[in-house]
Amino acid sequence: MADADDVRRLALALPHVVEIKSDGFDFRVADKGFVWSYPERRPGQPRLIRTDIAVLFVGDEAEKQALLLGEPDLFFTTPSYDGLPLVLLRLAEVGLDRLRELVTDAWRMRAPDELA
Repeated sequence: MADADDVRRLALALPHVVEIKSDGFDFRVADKGFVWSYPERRPGQPRLIRTDIAVLFVGDEAEKQALLLGEPDLFFTTPSYDGLPLVLLRLAEVGLDRLRELVTDAWRMRAPDELA
């Protein structure tokens, strides 16, 4: 079981990561986001920043679909993320080793070649 503090610790351990000020967490490398809190949109209400759900950059639609189909207990998506290389991760369902792998992979896909 992981939480926002685990995401923060793992993301900040990677080279050249910057945390952007937000109501939750938002991490970037070379000005490119790779993991952040889920901004849940609710009809007629302000967005709710969900620190129990992470948005992860996954690179492409094939990887997104593989994660969604292969581990539906961990990953999901919403219509607002259709066509984007992003998945939503239930932090309470993921172990620390798997979270480290996911955060590192997201960072690697967004980092410039000389960093990755």
